[in-house]
Amino acid sequence: MFITPVSEDDAEGDLAAYYRSQRAAWGFLPNYAAAFSTRPDVAQAWNALNAAIRDGMDRRRFEIATIAAARARRSTYCTAAHSKFLRDVCGDEATMQSITEQPDGAALSDQDRAVYEFAAKVAADAASVDTQDVNRLRAAGLTDPEIADVVFASSARCFFTAVLDGLGAQLDIQTAGTFPDDLLNSMVVGRPVAPRG
Repeated sequence: MFITPVSEDDAEGDLAAYYRSQRAAWGFLPNYAAAFSTRPDVAQAWNALNAAIRDGMDRRRFEIATIAAARARRSTYCTAAHSKFLRDVCGDEATMQSITEQPDGAALSDQDRAVYEFAAKVAADAASVDTQDVNRLRAAGLTDPEIADVVFASSARCFFTAVLDGLGAQLDIQTAGTFPDDLLNSMVVGRPVAPRG
């Protein structure tokens, strides 16, 4: 981390509660939590926004869009974490592996590829999105509310990846360790994995 965060031992009040919630969710305190140690209120606002977007759309689509956005933003942390969610929460190891082995999304189904490429474009250069991009999603079977959800997921990821990378948070070794080296290496698109110890 580029700043000196409040440690778990020194955390009080809202920050201590935030750290506890993150440790409970992951089984360890993830490195990204320290990025919010000066502003636990921002962490809670992010949690609420992320949950509202994720829980209001198809979870598998959320993960595909999020991975696309994370890769476009060169976020190793979010690329790996959401690849893990796609595999473990959505039970879709095949799609996770497909994206990891072919990060351009070329091996995905037509609808998944349309979502993946659109989410990446929103994250990389939202001003370049045009009617043709949206119509491609419609042609792939998405409704307008579903298209908006993909934009919400991708846009929200831009905030989180910028916070983590802007403050120097690195992917936890615990998460990295859930992948074989060849797959993990494809997920290291920006900052390296945190060193051991």
